[in-house]
Amino acid sequence: MTDTATEKHADLIASDRVEGTAVYNQAGERLGHISNFMVDKLSGQVRYAVLSFGGFLGMGHDHYPLPWSMLSYDIDKGGYVVDLAKETLENAPSHLPDERPDYNDAYGRSVFQYYGLLYPW
Repeated sequence: MTDTATEKHADLIASDRVEGTAVYNQAGERLGHISNFMVDKLSGQVRYAVLSFGGFLGMGHDHYPLPWSMLSYDIDKGGYVVDLAKETLENAPSHLPDERPDYNDAYGRSVFQYYGLLYPW
């Protein structure tokens, strides 16, 4: 199996390779991993990466939608980096793993607004 960090398909990655990828903050702390991501059915653009964060030994974690534009891939870490402190995530919009909010415009605006971003749709 090829390591994501060393794949030669520089600009593309399969969805199953993104899911489970670690997410770190700028201080190098591991925040969690990408549980899944949300894709606009019409444009094909990824809007959100859903971060699995919190809990202990895989129990009690919540899912936090992060605007995809907030993430950057770090080849050395083999994961994504986001400029967020753990404390910021603790109060961010989230849902339980077995729930999925209605990703409509109102929800999207609230997520983008929480992170201080302009909702582009």
